[in-house]
Amino acid sequence: MKIPSYVVVIPTVGRPCLQECLDALDKAVSAGAFAPRQVVLADDRRDTPDPLPVAVPAELADLVTEVTLEGRGPATARNAGWRAAVPSEWVVFLDDDVLVSPEWAEQLAVDLAEAAPDVGGVQGVIEVPWRHDSRPADSQRATLGLASAPWITADMAYRRAALADAGGFDERFPRAYREDSDLALRVCDLGWSLRRGRRRAEHPVRPPSPWASIRAQAGNADDAAMRRQHGPDWRRRAGAAAGRRGVHLTTCALGAGAVLLAGIAAVWSGTVAWSGTAARGGAARDGVAARRAAAVCAAGWLGLTAEFAARRIAAGPRTRQEAGAMLVTSAVIPPLAAWHWLAGTRRVRDAGPWPPTPAAVLFDRDGTLVRDVPYNTDPALVVPVPGAAQALAALRQAGIRVGVVSNQSGVGQGIITPDQLSAVNSRVEELLGPFSSWQVCTHHADAGCACRKPMPGLITAAADALGVTAAQCVMIGDIATDVTAARAAGARGILVPTPQTSAADLIGVPRAESLGEAVAAILAGRPLPSWHGAGDWHGAGEETR
Repeated sequence: MKIPSYVVVIPTVGRPCLQECLDALDKAVSAGAFAPRQVVLADDRRDTPDPLPVAVPAELADLVTEVTLEGRGPATARNAGWRAAVPSEWVVFLDDDVLVSPEWAEQLAVDLAEAAPDVGGVQGVIEVPWRHDSRPADSQRATLGLASAPWITADMAYRRAALADAGGFDERFPRAYREDSDLALRVCDLGWSLRRGRRRAEHPVRPPSPWASIRAQAGNADDAAMRRQHGPDWRRRAGAAAGRRGVHLTTCALGAGAVLLAGIAAVWSGTVAWSGTAARGGAARDGVAARRAAAVCAAGWLGLTAEFAARRIAAGPRTRQEAGAMLVTSAVIPPLAAWHWLAGTRRVRDAGPWPPTPAAVLFDRDGTLVRDVPYNTDPALVVPVPGAAQALAALRQAGIRVGVVSNQSGVGQGIITPDQLSAVNSRVEELLGPFSSWQVCTHHADAGCACRKPMPGLITAAADALGVTAAQCVMIGDIATDVTAARAAGARGILVPTPQTSAADLIGVPRAESLGEAVAAILAGRPLPSWHGAGDWHGAGEETR
């Protein structure tokens, strides 16, 4: 059984539970032979220069590295973590309050080794310990729900290729809420599937907090973002429980109606006091009607609020303190939920898809921009592929910088001189316009350098030269090594096949039929699904399989 490589990424704000998380991971790694290549701690504390308050266990001492974020949110922290990690086939995300089991590493090896090539993510089994002789408080029931929640990043392994294709987590989600479901849906839309594994980890239940439900209503803004990005059916696709938004909005409408109609009734009562005899009868009748309507609305508001409170109280420990908190918060939650939903809807109204339009697009040279002439030394043989000039023009017009990354081992083999290489590259620019960066690996294919594709060196060098990050780049090439290099650097890759592209190169790679199609998809923010060999290339559609 081939054991894939993996890294572990743990976003943290320095909570004391991080020490327990690392200690548990240390025991799991010590018990088996399947150790991560690296453990990245994504430190997302705000305004603190101090190191994380944690003692790294001995087994992990040479593996742990830290990345500093300064309060940018869990989605950004996870992205920074996996992109800073050494390239590996899989990235395992753990929350800093999760305790992996002693057998976790061995079970993870089986989970990843058994994953079919089209599997982009494997979720671990989350166990939430609870004494069955007691009822959980309202704030604790959400934690208990993690045991059955799909695709949560408490323990979730993603292929690095799937993460790169999807552009990682959507950093516009500011909280540890819905960003995991959003990524799962986008990964599936790209043609990958997700599955559950066998490895186990424990998520503790924190002491009850009577007002936690008030803070949790901010998640309604994230629900609005999910609807904007994935449509009204997103809850079913993500396996999320049905919400009470419709009931909350009705509750708010009834409450507002009761207040408004009571005010109208008061106005009519004032009218009766100063109007003439003939007008008093009509005003009195209108006032009575308004009071009756206000009473109906108030009764409706009270009934829905009481039903909401009763349901929450019945599910909990039913103590006096819990019941009191549920009565108060059940009245506050509907308007607060509606407010956050409306605010979130306004905020994401014009939001585009994730990942955003790239800052730069990088191209392979031979077979992608110009026809492939093996070890070309003659500028006269440079012929652009159909549509190359138009595709580059569209990118430049959109303000996107373009660059070239190319393997030219003929120089290292003595087949091409540096002057001949320079002359051919100059001819490419004469025909296709200037490029903001040229990154060329001239080493022999057997040199073992870090720049030759599929290594990420050329991609990262181009990003540095352009003043952007690799995550802000898209790489377009004609063979799998081009996409592999992009993924290793944390960039997205697109393959535009030629007759020389092998069938194996197409599997699991985002693909376009022409440069024009690839560039059009980039400019439109339209993801290109990967093809995994089952029929024609496809997206996964609605199901996460």
